[in-house]
Amino acid sequence: MAEYIVATSSTSDLPRPYLEEHHIPFLSYTYTVGDKVFEDDCREESRAAVYAGMRKGDRLKTSMINEYIYRDFFRSLLETGKDVLYADMSVAMSVSYENSKRAAEKVSAEFPQQRLVVMDTRCISGGLGMFVESLVAMHEAGKSFDEVLAWGEANKLKMAHRFTVDDLHYLKAGGRVSNAAALVGSLLQIKPVLYVPDRGTLDVVKKARGRKAALKAIADGVLHDLSGVDTKGARMRILHADCRADAELIRDTVRAVHPDFGEILISSLGVVIGAHCGPGLLAVFYYCDGRKPE
Repeated sequence: MAEYIVATSSTSDLPRPYLEEHHIPFLSYTYTVGDKVFEDDCREESRAAVYAGMRKGDRLKTSMINEYIYRDFFRSLLETGKDVLYADMSVAMSVSYENSKRAAEKVSAEFPQQRLVVMDTRCISGGLGMFVESLVAMHEAGKSFDEVLAWGEANKLKMAHRFTVDDLHYLKAGGRVSNAAALVGSLLQIKPVLYVPDRGTLDVVKKARGRKAALKAIADGVLHDLSGVDTKGARMRILHADCRADAELIRDTVRAVHPDFGEILISSLGVVIGAHCGPGLLAVFYYCDGRKPE
């Protein structure tokens, strides 16, 4: 295997068993429930407990990763003598990215014979996770650092992200919708459908009336992206925040149209994105030939 490390953060929302099996170092974001601080450990049971608590009224706060934590993390990786490719969520979604870049510049000066690259992946959550899986697969297949980096830059905008949320008040708390819009939207059962465009933001592209219509909009968008595409052996990740039945509905809808589709993995959404969007969030991630919100 080529002598470098592919690393990520807990916001890749990858399952803990996968991270451990493939020896992927990851930096944990933290979240606060009441006066207790927790690390995002990427464990399925931790995610389930968080969403069960949120259903009962828990409110979570998340924190960015400061420059000093990044420095310690990067230094520990470079001390192995290997180069490092670090993939975290989109710069447009987190102030942490700028902290990681500053930390990387300073730590790189301590290890002038090694490479440390921090990618702006323009991906978040399960989209970032699938992207990291691809980088890791290439790494394990013996591809060089430069080959993996070049592939990542050429393909990161082919990762589609489609979301819907069940409760507008979480988006209101995060500043994505106004208080009035959240109130009116809740009364009218408006369920926003969100998408990550090329710039890596999380944008509302449609407002559906009711959960059923929102799920149909998600399924229609996925099938639109996959039309005319060879889906044999393709991969998809469906992440949910305590709404597995909805995830299974999307999976079954895709399989009904594309019976030869490859792996469709369902797992719980990570805590960081879930804290800002709430229980009932459903997200679908897959490679396509280019991001097309509509």
